[in-house]
Amino acid sequence: MAFRDAHEVVGLAVRLGLESQRDLSELSLSELQHFSSLITDDVFAYLTLEGSVAARKHIGGTAPDTVKLAIHTARQSLLHD
Repeated sequence: MAFRDAHEVVGLAVRLGLESQRDLSELSLSELQHFSSLITDDVFAYLTLEGSVAARKHIGGTAPDTVKLAIHTARQSLLHD
């Protein structure tokens, strides 16, 4: 799904959550699928703080392994300067 489309889907889901005073993780799968049929039940693994942090596995991301690698790289850089 293109980013702009995903952004719209998330915006609609967030609006529903705000209107119904629920977190995204409290919405049902069928409610989320109303916005996109591409959403499957694995989405709930990403709708937690831990899941959201762990999903960012890119340079500068927040995934624990990514952060550990950045720390290691920074330490090595400091030792060799």
